[in-house]
Amino acid sequence: MNSKVFFLLSILAFLAFSQLALVSCRKAKTNHGLDGFTIDLIHRDSPLSPYYNPSITSSQRLRDAFQRSFSRASFFTKASIHPTTLVNHTIQSDIIPESGDYLMKIFIGMPPMKTYASLDTGSGLTWVQCKPCTHCYKQILPLFDPQKSSTYKIIGCQSKECKLVNKPTCDKKNVCEYEVQYGDGSYSTGDVASETFTFDSTSKKVDNISIPHVIFGCGHNNDGTFSNRTAGIVGLADTKISFINQLDKQIKGKFTYCLVPNGDLSLSYHPPNTTSKINFGPKAVVSGPNVLTTPIIRKKPDIFGNDMFYFLNLESVSVGGKKLEFKSSQLMNSSDADEVLGNIIIDSGTTLTFLPEYFYDKFESSLVETIKGKRRKSPPYNDLPICYETKSVVEFPKIVFHFTDADIEMLPMNTFSKVDEDVTCLTIVKGGRYSIYGNLAQMNFLIGYDLVNHKLSFLPTDCTKHE
Repeated sequence: MNSKVFFLLSILAFLAFSQLALVSCRKAKTNHGLDGFTIDLIHRDSPLSPYYNPSITSSQRLRDAFQRSFSRASFFTKASIHPTTLVNHTIQSDIIPESGDYLMKIFIGMPPMKTYASLDTGSGLTWVQCKPCTHCYKQILPLFDPQKSSTYKIIGCQSKECKLVNKPTCDKKNVCEYEVQYGDGSYSTGDVASETFTFDSTSKKVDNISIPHVIFGCGHNNDGTFSNRTAGIVGLADTKISFINQLDKQIKGKFTYCLVPNGDLSLSYHPPNTTSKINFGPKAVVSGPNVLTTPIIRKKPDIFGNDMFYFLNLESVSVGGKKLEFKSSQLMNSSDADEVLGNIIIDSGTTLTFLPEYFYDKFESSLVETIKGKRRKSPPYNDLPICYETKSVVEFPKIVFHFTDADIEMLPMNTFSKVDEDVTCLTIVKGGRYSIYGNLAQMNFLIGYDLVNHKLSFLPTDCTKHE
């Protein structure tokens, strides 16, 4: 064969192969965008957690989980008394320093470095601890080193990304810097940067999901009550800088999670080594005849700093068929009708459910009248006042939370926990100014967030079988 002809055929073959490869890549990328993606959520007390300590008893894990709930709830109240600051139309209140209950495994940079961060629907900015550290709290896994990543990029002060951060500052090198302060004095400060975040996919068809140019905080000075189990926070709040809204074109403001009952915290058994799941994009559409949908209330920026949280409107609570009207006297005194709506925060990072004192007393009284059983007091659980001896069968009443347009009927596992061999306690407790719908109440529900249409959907399901 003539050498020139051979060379020409080789070039054509190479171009054809390149074009085929390009089409394949585009197809894969398109399918990825159409299908969305799913990631495991790891409960911090699960045997699948890298920080699981088998020597800790179930009772101790329970105490720790309940204590985290009370600590976290107190920070919601503390956050509410700090003024909200409006900067470039981005509003951010104090976020919650106590680490949440669920972890996401993340690979940061190129080459990817594995770490774990707390999932938090009450936080905006995603951040992790970084080298070099002026001062960092202790964490078990190595710190992220930006100098070892080929995809790390500092964000400049004049960039549009910097303007999305609340109260950014500039250093002498024109680097955009962030500062996040918490209700208890905890804090994180550092550089605003972009990086590639990679997640393990639960799909057998996709090995992993790499997302380039994620804007995050590279924290060089962090301290406070953060857990050494995590390197930082993945922010899923509805703010412009949050992880959710950075993926807006891909996921169109939709994500869902399905929380598997934790064996230590619920009355329900589930198979070992099962994980909760979080879905992004089209996979996050919740559909079917049993779906219940309620509005997500977007609070106006006010002196209480409530704009970051996902508020729902709770109209009443039923105990054994008896309906108790729920209204906040503080909100009802407001002359602004919009402020009356949105009286309970749905939060993935709080174990317990909190109701305000004025309502809780009525709720407790109705519950105690309904349950036929022997009351018990267990010293380690003084913060859980409604406990019963369960050596014999105790019938717990049906509890229904009546949100606007959605009556959520809970199973006993959503409202009671076995705290000892023969003691079961109510996991709905008395709270402060704000009510919180905790993650025990959300277990075995597929819960979908639609931030475009401002709707939250509930679908009762077995989360151990959810993909």
